[in-house]
Amino acid sequence: MITVNNLTPDSACRTFFSNDIHFASFSNAVLFDGKQLIHPERLVRFENDTSFIINDTKSVEDKKRRRDIVVKTDVNGIYCLFGIEHQSTIDVEMVIRCGIYEMLEYLKQLKNKRLIPQFMVVFYTGSRKWEGPLKLSDYLEIPKELKPYFNDWKIYLVDVKDIDTSKIKDAQTRYFIEAIQNMYKGNYDKLHRRVKMNRNNFIYAAIITGSLDLIKDLPEGDEIDMCEGMERMAEGFRSEGKLEEKRNTLLSLLNVKLGNVSRETESTIRSCTIEKLNKLTLSIFDIQNENDILSIIH
Repeated sequence: MITVNNLTPDSACRTFFSNDIHFASFSNAVLFDGKQLIHPERLVRFENDTSFIINDTKSVEDKKRRRDIVVKTDVNGIYCLFGIEHQSTIDVEMVIRCGIYEMLEYLKQLKNKRLIPQFMVVFYTGSRKWEGPLKLSDYLEIPKELKPYFNDWKIYLVDVKDIDTSKIKDAQTRYFIEAIQNMYKGNYDKLHRRVKMNRNNFIYAAIITGSLDLIKDLPEGDEIDMCEGMERMAEGFRSEGKLEEKRNTLLSLLNVKLGNVSRETESTIRSCTIEKLNKLTLSIFDIQNENDILSIIH
């Protein structure tokens, strides 16, 4: 029986990236196109608690924020701070939050008379396409005459669904990302490679995708066959009626979005595999009519 001590997607992600090899391999893939510029043996965990006071006419609020993972290391002899900020849902405040984190850190460094450049990756693991702001100007209407002078703060967001895993050197980090991608795609029956994945990492991926209830009976041991694990998830859908539940939920959403869908379209959706249902779910915000539905699932 699986015990996870009430891990959330955020804590599962933090636990995974607390491993220096995982952190370095992921960062090298998404920042340097796979080139090995960050070395796990040279990572130093960085204390990143930040306190600040918001003072307005109504109240004074003392805020304390902590970024998920921050490390200090060198790139070609120059020290930098690298961070991963996990986000499982779309947060419209993300650009402002990251801006606050970084500027307060620079302010703190200024007291030591030495600034270290910071590079923060927002790692988004939600099922929906990110539709939140990516830069400060996304919040504002700026006169075109002033745009050249506007300091446009931006975030670097990496969507787990879009990562090219061939750039990830460490096998366990690659399997972790691929497991999340396959869980979202519903590719439970179609993993062609049988690979040995750390059991806990597989569980973390299931927590992040909300799939933990489908893998209640994973085999014990430090490693599992990832293909077998995904097959167990497929069995979880079949044995627990999850597939029919997913079809009903998706049809309800489509009826709200488009009005009542035709019987033909409903019949097509009810005959879909889990892979096609997941593909349709991920695209639901882009669907404008029934032809869009059919083009996605055919």
